[in-house]
Amino acid sequence: MQKHEHEIPNGSKLYFGKSASKKRHLERLASELLENNGFSEIITPFFSYHQTNAISEQKLLRFSDEVNASLALRADSTVDVVRIITRRLKDETTKKWFYIQPVFSYPSIETYQIGAEILDSTELASCVNTASSLLQKLEINAILQVSNMKIPHLLCELLGFDMSVFELGRIELIFAKNLNWLDKLATISSLADIKALQNNIPSELKEPLNELSALANEANFNGKIAFAPLYYSKMRYYDKLFFRFLCANKILCSGGEYSIDNRNCVGFGAFSDNIIELL
Repeated sequence: MQKHEHEIPNGSKLYFGKSASKKRHLERLASELLENNGFSEIITPFFSYHQTNAISEQKLLRFSDEVNASLALRADSTVDVVRIITRRLKDETTKKWFYIQPVFSYPSIETYQIGAEILDSTELASCVNTASSLLQKLEINAILQVSNMKIPHLLCELLGFDMSVFELGRIELIFAKNLNWLDKLATISSLADIKALQNNIPSELKEPLNELSALANEANFNGKIAFAPLYYSKMRYYDKLFFRFLCANKILCSGGEYSIDNRNCVGFGAFSDNIIELL
């Protein structure tokens, strides 16, 4: 008998019995919700030429095609969805798409996702509301966390930070600057805090903070809202407003504004595995 004949690699997923039933229930509920909100379904190839536009190369499972061009196993769906619709389907009428499919990353990590993208839109609040509706149908009470990727970029320019400070959450290096306005920015907890800070921060940061306030106001969410102005997503294409739904130290959904091939879009993903664990 081979040593690994029945072993399951670390990071891969196995669903059976009740967990498989809950996974199917979640996917059925999500597809019905998204279709009722005007989304059309798309299933993209497992293999992609474009994954380096979304994920660092260290996370990709890579190999070559028959002409030795570099391929990767799909580690993210967003970039492929937008490019397939724009370049292959050439569909300019259908703007709202959703997908239910796994993604894979090095060394053997398998993640099931439910994702939705709205092309040619900057209305991120609609994505917040759709994700919130899904969690409500599942009777999950989550915290909405909102961020703006512009703020870490501007702080790098203004204060000479390296982006790794924000990627790694090195908050101690931020407090080491001993700037009162920066300390307050790092500890914002309400809309009132943002308003009180407006007169004491560099002018470059005022608009991004106003955008953060606007998202919190526009989202039809009655639960707790947390502000994380210094949070930075490792997904390369998110460059503006961003949100996450959190519960029991798990990320249930995340999404934001992005631009691919000069198309401004918004979208979000729900992480099926984390949701199923809660269920």
